[in-house]
Amino acid sequence: MSPRTTPRRRPARRLPAALAGATAGALVVGLAVTPAHAGSGTDGPIGTVARTVGDARFRPGPCPRTADPVPDLARARCGTLTVPENRSRTKEPKASGGSGAHGGRKITLAVAIMPAEAAAPARDPIVWFAGGPGDDAVSEIPMALAGNLNRDRDVIFMSQRGTYSADPELTCPNIDEFNARALGLVSNAPSTGRLHVEATRACRDRVDARDAERSTYNDIESSADYDALRKTLGVKKWNVFGISYGTHPALNYMRLHPKGIRSVGIDGVLPPSLAGGAVTWKAAREGFDGLFKACEEQPACDNRYPNLKATFLRLVSELEADPVTTTVTVPVHPEPVKVVLDGGNLVGWLTSATHVAAGVPRSIDELAHGDPQRIAEQLAGGKYSPQAIGRVAHGLVHGVFCGQ
Repeated sequence: MSPRTTPRRRPARRLPAALAGATAGALVVGLAVTPAHAGSGTDGPIGTVARTVGDARFRPGPCPRTADPVPDLARARCGTLTVPENRSRTKEPKASGGSGAHGGRKITLAVAIMPAEAAAPARDPIVWFAGGPGDDAVSEIPMALAGNLNRDRDVIFMSQRGTYSADPELTCPNIDEFNARALGLVSNAPSTGRLHVEATRACRDRVDARDAERSTYNDIESSADYDALRKTLGVKKWNVFGISYGTHPALNYMRLHPKGIRSVGIDGVLPPSLAGGAVTWKAAREGFDGLFKACEEQPACDNRYPNLKATFLRLVSELEADPVTTTVTVPVHPEPVKVVLDGGNLVGWLTSATHVAAGVPRSIDELAHGDPQRIAEQLAGGKYSPQAIGRVAHGLVHGVFCGQ
């Protein structure tokens, strides 16, 4: 069925980019239970000494590039961790071009250590596992510090293999650009699916052009990278903190490399026992239900927007059968942007609307009364934002989810 068209009614407003990783509640084990008793094993601060352990080497050095300015890096101690891309390779003879005890090439991961605010910090640092998959840990420094995570401990950030500040970086801007263009397409149309496959194939070709061994970009290898980081930094024990997808490699790290872990905090849990797509939609449903229930329990919201859940479900069904097309303006885009609002895009909007949750009831009510503009603006503002292009390591995303 051809999408019906509504006129553009109000100018777009630019929304701040959503922070990576939805935090649905944290489970923290042991952080305040045992006395701090670990350290770097050196007289200097963590991250100031070059050290090689096995096939891994940490070198102090300049702080990495970031997609957005991170002013706090000015006071960070930075460096790089070099590890084998494929640890399963056996030693290769010199004639074959092998390098290092495991043969094959090495990859480089950026490291940034934010010092504790306390004058006499605890000796056991915190290590941050970023969300995603595909988000860069160094770019999440502002989020971690906004939560005062470095109050009395250093916090260590390392770019997971394949992410923005790693080498090689396996970002695929063409995937992000497709996701933006797809707003103007019917989401479940076969033609849209074919375009998605083409974009994914182009991403694979880009990853291969970097000579990346795709099968090694996953949370199991990343867990080993973190174990190598702890050892090369000379840290006896540290505290693990993971958010969203970061809980997945954190739990694998606990299982595979328990030595050196003093405590673990996991926030917005993605358990390794569940495939990414399945648990994502389960978590989304829980979030939807929580939002609708919150409105029901607030008399002002329930009176103004009665039966919000039923209204939303009705709209999803109606728009899937008969999509609405509108246009919006996006500050960073020179031309008006076409948005096809069908059932799939409406559900996608709500999964990404956590940063504007207080306005969700109003937006749904406006759509129910024939005005799709606010939701269309928020969809386009997120997909066309500079923060949405070229930041996510899609090579790692596919390595994690397709490998499960």
